[in-house]
Amino acid sequence: MKKLLVAAVLCSGAISAWAQPRLPENYFWKKFDNGLEVVVIENHKVPLATIEIAVKNGAYTEGPEFSGLSHLFEHMFFKANKDYPDQEHFLKRTQELGAIWNGTTGEERVNYFFTFDKDSLDAGLRFMNAAIRFPIYRTEDMQKERPVVDGEFQRAESDPGFQVWYECQKKLWGDLVTRKNPIGDHNIINTATPEKMMIIKDKYYFPNNSLLVICGDVEHEAAFANAQKIFGDWASSGFDPHQKYPVPEFAPLESTKYFVKESSIAQTPYMLFFWHGPDTRNDSAGTVVADVFSTILGLNSSKWQQALVDKGLATYAGVSYQTLRHVGPVNIYVLPNPLKMKECYTEIMNQLKMWNSDDYFTDEQLETAKQIVKRNFIRQNEKPSSLASQITYAWCSTSFEYYLDYTGNCQRVTRDDIKKYVERYITGKNYVAGTIINEEMNKQIKPAEFFKPNN
Repeated sequence: MKKLLVAAVLCSGAISAWAQPRLPENYFWKKFDNGLEVVVIENHKVPLATIEIAVKNGAYTEGPEFSGLSHLFEHMFFKANKDYPDQEHFLKRTQELGAIWNGTTGEERVNYFFTFDKDSLDAGLRFMNAAIRFPIYRTEDMQKERPVVDGEFQRAESDPGFQVWYECQKKLWGDLVTRKNPIGDHNIINTATPEKMMIIKDKYYFPNNSLLVICGDVEHEAAFANAQKIFGDWASSGFDPHQKYPVPEFAPLESTKYFVKESSIAQTPYMLFFWHGPDTRNDSAGTVVADVFSTILGLNSSKWQQALVDKGLATYAGVSYQTLRHVGPVNIYVLPNPLKMKECYTEIMNQLKMWNSDDYFTDEQLETAKQIVKRNFIRQNEKPSSLASQITYAWCSTSFEYYLDYTGNCQRVTRDDIKKYVERYITGKNYVAGTIINEEMNKQIKPAEFFKPNN
């Protein structure tokens, strides 16, 4: 009898070995024995299916010697593999499937996705399986792709906004800047080898570090069965990559840092300000508050907009926060009126001092911001093919529950929550500030005389 009871318990455990996460309606989840998590989203609006695989990889896994290689790895995904020995065959197969495809690399996620007719689901899953599990890093392919990836970097550098952003990142993250910069380093990109690609694959590209999403006009049980048949024999790493290769903690800023960058391409000045904000590991609630407060500041009726844009001191004054598992940055991005650059900067500093005031925004503005967040969330869910990327971002940088509860938690944000957030992360805290300006304006305006700490 005792043996039978033990057997029954073990059998029950095998059936429900993994705790089911909370997910939205029509979202279904399973975790295979190899650790691969699979989410199926049933959405029958159009006869299409999207499959996406996300890997917990990206800039945050990259020390200086690998800076930008997660991004290059993403590009190489769409090249040769065991089923399609060169890119010509790979692209021909995408055409046969009628697939729309792409990938992205961010700080904490690399994702790959295909959208095609729902009848191609089985073929599409096999196509994804060959690319994610059995890539072939041919030297000739890498020689062609390195300039493409580096070209993205060079195009970004032609934007003065990127130039000042990049300088801010160096000061904001110090020695760990490569772990916040997905685009990478020119030299590392241009000298990458197939051997380095394999190092990334052997560290992070395992089922127990990946999420497969199947979304669209599909039936979840059939989709799970298909995924199990194709991906079930993908071998687990046998270790947690993020325990074996832990991401270093980002040290708080020791001082406030300013700089003025001169550039011939800056036809108008830019100002950027960055703080270390909350993250979902240590202050998940704070990340939600940050979004609501940033939305308040974006209202045309806000004191922030009225003081800077309505009075002609700036043509744009945005405040944003990026939700991340490892220190999300808070950012102010301002395009000052060149004729009033000093007055604009002075007013920014004045407004910052008032951000934690009890009367800085009205109850109506708080409620309006909450409704904007809610409407934006609803709107982004209207396109079925975008649902997969939303849930994979949540899986990599937050959690399924965070995603499910997000709009509800936004509705519960109070004035006191916002005040605590501002005082914890902004008021009196060290930050990085940078401006970019061309030589002629620099001589006329002389921003270094006023764009500095304790002004």
